[in-house]
Amino acid sequence: MNKIVEIIVSPDEVGDAHVIHQRACEKALVAAGDYQTFVLKSSIDARKRPIYRLQVQVQKEAIDPLDFIPETYPLLPSDAPSVCIVGAGPAGLFAALKLISKGIKPIILERGKDVKARRFDLAKLTKQHIVDPQSNYCFGEGGAGTYSDGKLYTRSTKRGDVKSILRTLVQFGADRNILVNSHPHIGTNKLPQLIANMREQIIACGGEVLFSTQWSGFDIKDNHIHRVFSADGREWFPRALILATGHSARDVFEYLHDQQIEVQFKSFALGVRAEHPQTVIDQQQYHCAIRPEGLPPAAYGWVEQVEGRGVYSFCMCPGGIIAPCATAPGEVVTNGWSPSKRNNAWANSGIVVPIEWEDISEFHHHGPLAGLRFQQSIEQRCWKAGGSTQAAPAQRLVDFIQNKKSRDLPSCSYIPGLVSVNLHEVLPSFIAQRLKRGFVQLGKKMKQYLHAEAVLVAPESRTSSPVRIPRNPDNLQHPQIYNLYPCGEGAGYAGGIISAAIDGERVAEAVYLSNA
Repeated sequence: MNKIVEIIVSPDEVGDAHVIHQRACEKALVAAGDYQTFVLKSSIDARKRPIYRLQVQVQKEAIDPLDFIPETYPLLPSDAPSVCIVGAGPAGLFAALKLISKGIKPIILERGKDVKARRFDLAKLTKQHIVDPQSNYCFGEGGAGTYSDGKLYTRSTKRGDVKSILRTLVQFGADRNILVNSHPHIGTNKLPQLIANMREQIIACGGEVLFSTQWSGFDIKDNHIHRVFSADGREWFPRALILATGHSARDVFEYLHDQQIEVQFKSFALGVRAEHPQTVIDQQQYHCAIRPEGLPPAAYGWVEQVEGRGVYSFCMCPGGIIAPCATAPGEVVTNGWSPSKRNNAWANSGIVVPIEWEDISEFHHHGPLAGLRFQQSIEQRCWKAGGSTQAAPAQRLVDFIQNKKSRDLPSCSYIPGLVSVNLHEVLPSFIAQRLKRGFVQLGKKMKQYLHAEAVLVAPESRTSSPVRIPRNPDNLQHPQIYNLYPCGEGAGYAGGIISAAIDGERVAEAVYLSNA
């Protein structure tokens, strides 16, 4: 007999395998001594008092149902056909592994550095306010997710096999708990080694991963890409080109637009990072003065309707850090991340509003790049407001609601520093007003949210790509160029590590089928 049951355990019981076994067997109406139990899913329910809801499989066999056979990747022959992949983020890496499994050689062109070398450039950005346009939080091996948290939760379950992606991550070094937790998370401190392991596998199979190699264009013959070249003069003649550049590669969008290759405006979101002491969020979400042992730092998710438009939380980071994520000098960009233990003193989340075409009429003359230019203008405005450094403009949440500049600012995880400003004078009024009304409504639901020590840091502007690169839904090729495959978050078809990885595999499969 194999039977799946749901049981409830308290935070202090969730680590006790004996309690879980006994309770699951009791729920399944079987003798505990005759059966094995395996936890399939774990989630926290904190609506009243914090509890864990566990899905447990009860069975005779001692084989863990979550065990899997690791994928084996073939050694490519020297004459294997090649495909160029621009970008070594999750979309590019998973596309490369899928191509290898199909006998195709991936050649990854990554403008940034490997995960180890990136750290030095991130340190310069954080401590010296020096932005390397090629190596930063967004550009480099692993993409933006490598040093920006590693959250794996996705709603994209209909796009592909999420469990398969999670198993691949476990194969390359992720904690096995991501197969069980309802909101899996790897952590910025653990992701780099995982990414490096994937790269070593690609190289061992005969693929290439070329760092500090910025793709700069291609030649087209008969609606096909004939030659791909990089800024340093190298060139390749691949069967296809997969563009998996991430949402911040503005030069890629500009190149395509200049070459009269269709790109489209895509709505995105923009706002601020809201940071609270983690204890405040714990007390609010867990309904207790002190977070009990066995519970992780609390998170929250939130959406409100303001004037028919959503205001919502984005990329919530319990026990996290606000990081400087600019990709060019003269701009300020913020994002959040958490280490695997989520043990920092603060909790931060993006709080953003959608940006639609009708909101940015003064940028319409930029055509499909209007959203990109609007996004860029806000980041440049914040750079000036912060004193023309990576210090970020900020305001206490309670002062933002009252539309007054803060006399001082609380302690904050953002290492480059904060400058007190009235964010109503920095952000466009339609954004500031919607944020204000959203926070007021949220304060009525989460009584401690409008806390005196809560601070808003601007801007949260890289939520998703402001540009979409179109592709045919049947073969995933660009409608103008038959062997150009837009892919992942930068092309407008993903939002996060898992959905980007799924899209990378889908595109690689489409490349294989078109060349079969």
